[in-house]
Amino acid sequence: MKLVNLTFTKILFEKEKPTINNFNINSKLNIKNIIKEDINKKSKEHFLKVSWTYSVNYEPKIANILIEGDLTISLDEKEQKKILLTWKKKELDKDFNILILNVILRKCNIKLLQLEEDFNLPPHFTLPSVKPKE
Repeated sequence: MKLVNLTFTKILFEKEKPTINNFNINSKLNIKNIIKEDINKKSKEHFLKVSWTYSVNYEPKIANILIEGDLTISLDEKEQKKILLTWKKKELDKDFNILILNVILRKCNIKLLQLEEDFNLPPHFTLPSVKPKE
């Protein structure tokens, strides 16, 4: 299995009010659909397009961020059929699910950090920091 492409199809950012002291950040990554993708009919490679959404909400009503996109992966025919069969039941193989979620999170978290910096919001996850030895 190999990542071919990850593209953003929508980025929606709304900041309603300045950040306050007490707030919560909720995020959700959702796989919307998985379909067979015909990129090169002469190729022996088989492709899947995974459509997804990732939302981050700063509550109470501080800001909302929505990112949507598509992830295209290349895999063999047996894997492709297995994934499409399980997806018909809206289920995914655990290893496949972990792989695609990590790819999506890696790309989205970079984009989100840029947006949060531009719009003066705290990061949606704890960034690593250096602390003195005790």
